[in-house]
Amino acid sequence: MLFRHCAVLLFCFLSPLLFLGGWARARDTGTDPAVVIDRSIQHYVVEPSGAYRLTVETAKTIVEQRAVQVHGQYTILYNQTLDEVLSVEAWTQKPDGRRVPVLPGGLKDQQEAASLDAPMFQDTRLKIVVFPEVAVGDQLVVKYVLRRATPLFPGQFEDLAFSPFHANPNTLLIYDMPASMPLHADAVGFTPVPVQARDAPPPGMRRYQWRYVNGDNERIEADSVSYLDYGKRLAVSTFADYPAFARAFRGGAGGKSVPSPAIAALARQLTAGLPDARARALALSDWVRRNIRYVGVYIGPGGVVPHPAAIVLDNRYGDCKDHAMLLGAMLAAAGIESTGALVNSGNAYLLPDTPTLGVFNHMITYVPSLDLYLDPTAEATAAGYLPAAILGKPALRLDTGGFAMTPILQPERSRTTAWFDIGRDGRGRFKVNKTASGAGAEPWRRTVRETRLSDREQFVHSMLQGLGRRGQGVFDAGLVEGDGDDYSVTFSGASEHFLDLPGPSALATTYDAWSGLGDAVFTLAREKERRQAFVCPAIDAEDETGFRLPRGTRVLALPKSASVMDGGLYYRATYARQGNAVVVKRRLTFRHGRATCTPEEYRAMQPALERIMRDLRSQIVVSRS
Repeated sequence: MLFRHCAVLLFCFLSPLLFLGGWARARDTGTDPAVVIDRSIQHYVVEPSGAYRLTVETAKTIVEQRAVQVHGQYTILYNQTLDEVLSVEAWTQKPDGRRVPVLPGGLKDQQEAASLDAPMFQDTRLKIVVFPEVAVGDQLVVKYVLRRATPLFPGQFEDLAFSPFHANPNTLLIYDMPASMPLHADAVGFTPVPVQARDAPPPGMRRYQWRYVNGDNERIEADSVSYLDYGKRLAVSTFADYPAFARAFRGGAGGKSVPSPAIAALARQLTAGLPDARARALALSDWVRRNIRYVGVYIGPGGVVPHPAAIVLDNRYGDCKDHAMLLGAMLAAAGIESTGALVNSGNAYLLPDTPTLGVFNHMITYVPSLDLYLDPTAEATAAGYLPAAILGKPALRLDTGGFAMTPILQPERSRTTAWFDIGRDGRGRFKVNKTASGAGAEPWRRTVRETRLSDREQFVHSMLQGLGRRGQGVFDAGLVEGDGDDYSVTFSGASEHFLDLPGPSALATTYDAWSGLGDAVFTLAREKERRQAFVCPAIDAEDETGFRLPRGTRVLALPKSASVMDGGLYYRATYARQGNAVVVKRRLTFRHGRATCTPEEYRAMQPALERIMRDLRSQIVVSRS
């Protein structure tokens, strides 16, 4: 079956499309031959209210043994408040013609795992069909009917579909619409199918239908943009444009951000004495992200609507819409005008021409007078910054229905300083300090704060193991309860056999376990070649590594200094003798005019990346008699 838009039922979840990945060659096909989807038909009959009846029929053949476990069951996702699953019929069709039906015990109904913590906020349920006697060569068939009585947007309908990476020789989507509700479409990899007289819908209805264009899919590459940006997908909607979509969404939220007396009092308390509107806005957003627990999404009888801000404050939890409503009310109480803005929090950077919730899976807050974006659900991101996944995204403003662009760049820097004192026996004592500044400070701080003390004590030991060395050490977590724009951690200890002495020996100049710079380079260069656009965030990293050598040690070979400036990359590395020590200093910055890079830009930067990686792999050769 084609995947329907996750945003309708999982509106605030990070839900990028993860079909296939890994380290295969760039020209490898992404189409999985383990299963063939023989038939997939989705038929919507939409009413003037926006309610609909959905009939689904799907049949797939198991081709390889590895598909038996994964595809031996089928999941129907539905909202128990809005939807009713009217019927389910399923069976395993054997190659000899024998049909093995799914009995009532093979139908499991359970709450979606993500909603277990707060079921009143998340009505998503899973109806799981477990096929009997599944083996290679079998065809698994499901037919079900679902009724949505309450539309997400009254009088409107929208849908987004794409196909899993299997052979799909017969995949059809049918939409029967009231004649008064024209359906707009943006189709890529789906072709319209003319309606034959024998298939005409009842009087007063108009049928629209598309067939999926079967064919190989390219493997999804590391860090590539969402498949929705470049792949086959069908977006349909009765909304004529995005301003109409924004008006409908805003209508559902009408009056929900009005500040109550309790909200007004809290806002006054939190902003007392702060010097300007920006400081007040940041203080309010920080309070919401720290004190209002984020839980799933609520889609109830009213469709896609938030709770009133006063209720969110009383409950102390809510979804992204609820967080935005509460923050909007608090900002209003502080005399700061704001609006909700819809964005994608995955890897989708483009929007279909036809408005649909399928790409918008998150709501944030925008303050026009300050040109300031706030994400009050981002527990690990301090106010004033945005999670990296939201940078450089089109944001649909609910107040005007127009688009804005979230910032492409924000201050963020990583600095690592490491010193090694090497003894005559080759044993090394080390001290490493890592500092994250700007947007990176709070995520680091929160990760360490939420790590158990027992796990922190094992941190250095685990790192040494990753380097293939034995030793012990101490981890200093720094000011984990702080909230500044800099956060530092330190780990120190001793390692056996750091250097093989006496005789010639080589010292690595980069240690992946703690080098933020090296990690950034190797992440950027994960693919040998690219055919898809990919996310290429800004980089500002600096490493300094020093080695104090035992007396009598000669440096036989010292790498040459390196300087690279190409394709937006600036890199410099120096190697210097300082008495009996060698000091390696590296600095890397990367700036790009967008949040994503094209395959052509990747090819242009590859020579620079290769030069940088050669330098990172360089060694210092020493000897002691």
